[in-house]
Amino acid sequence: MINVAIVEDNNTIRDGLAALINGTEGFKCIGAYIDCESFLVELIKKEPDVVLMDIALPGISGIEGVKIATEKKPGLAVLMLTIYEESEKVFDALCSGACGYLVKNTPPSRLLDAIKEVHDGGSPMSSRIARDVINAFKAGTVSTDSEDEFKLSDREIEVLHQLAEGNNYREIADALFISVDTVRHHIRNIYKKLHVHSRSEAVAKAIRRKLI
Repeated sequence: MINVAIVEDNNTIRDGLAALINGTEGFKCIGAYIDCESFLVELIKKEPDVVLMDIALPGISGIEGVKIATEKKPGLAVLMLTIYEESEKVFDALCSGACGYLVKNTPPSRLLDAIKEVHDGGSPMSSRIARDVINAFKAGTVSTDSEDEFKLSDREIEVLHQLAEGNNYREIADALFISVDTVRHHIRNIYKKLHVHSRSEAVAKAIRRKLI
């Protein structure tokens, strides 16, 4: 069972998402919130597996909400669901800790697949948006830091490459001939060494610092 929380201020969209999730086997909506403030209050108690987060929210924005949520619960899988497709907003959301990015007119079947994908460690995103984001990362200011400064092992660099390709934990384990638990161990170490809280932050920082 994948427990999903929804943060969306539009009542019709929020109710529709909750109905879709609760009406699909293997999914459960454990909370539907009108703003980030009410969601953050219940985050630790509810312990969602995946969060569907809008960007344009009253009060705390979705981008700031992702940052706060992933600081409170490192590794939280947040999927941005919004009307915005501009690469700058996508970039900001991913750098704040989001794991994926879909527009609100995404077909229900694709949305459910994306929830499963992000729950399994993937980063669902349209190819066009992904290309724009990678180009934005590469065009950004690059630090002179080296991987030696972060003391990443050769294996951790390999895992970072796999994360950048959008592979989930099982796919990384199969590609590197290691166990899923070992993958989790490496990813925890990567987060700690890079001072990040999510795979998207890790990949963004690795690209900007030319670690991969």
